[in-house]
Amino acid sequence: MLAAMLTAGTIRTKWGVIIPSTNIMVEHDFAALCPYGVTFHAGRAYIASPSMATDADAKTLLDEMDQGFSTALRDVLTAKPDRIIIAMSAEVMRRGVQGGQDFVDDIAQQAGLPVTTGPEAVIAALHRIGATRIGVLTPYQPESDALTRDYFEASGFEVRQVAGLRCTSATDIAEVTPDRIVAALRELDRCGADALVQVGSNLNAVALAAQAERWLDTPTISMNTATVWHALRQSGITDQRGDAGPLLRDF
Repeated sequence: MLAAMLTAGTIRTKWGVIIPSTNIMVEHDFAALCPYGVTFHAGRAYIASPSMATDADAKTLLDEMDQGFSTALRDVLTAKPDRIIIAMSAEVMRRGVQGGQDFVDDIAQQAGLPVTTGPEAVIAALHRIGATRIGVLTPYQPESDALTRDYFEASGFEVRQVAGLRCTSATDIAEVTPDRIVAALRELDRCGADALVQVGSNLNAVALAAQAERWLDTPTISMNTATVWHALRQSGITDQRGDAGPLLRDF
């Protein structure tokens, strides 16, 4: 049985996933969400200074990810993936819509592969559920929150509110408690949005977002769930499941 499970024919698609070296949630979330036969393989962009205590610190962190990106991409390409996934939300959004697209196009050219990003996936998800007014939950400091707002507004959405958790380091993002995330979502739900969006791939929010439709009147989209959903559909995989929220259940 085990030998049959491990034959090459059971691999439906392989993804190379670029993440910050400080990230612990992407691999956890992808493992929980991906259907059988979808494999993912992480390349880590090195971060020497994980502090996000100030806007200047946050910019230094993102600049370090830029410097480590090529090595992470080089490494993950040795697994011969079918697609590259950039699981770094702020790294794309800080460039703006056109700058983010240029960044993605350059990576696609370097890799010779299609590329999926978290922000692109969230936008696709919002269009799919028909939302135009959004509230956004982030782990960021004010400057990154402003860039996040600009990105979604330039993508055609009315951003009713951005709630930043003001995490002081990249590793602290994964330590935000469920109670704090729930409280932030409940507060954000008062802004009159059609949908709530959680960005920041190291925030432990996949399960909470999936459960949120039970205690909020507003659809809630976790970036990691949206990324897996979008990459699956882009890969021609239409598997659905009922325990991961409306995207993977209904679309």
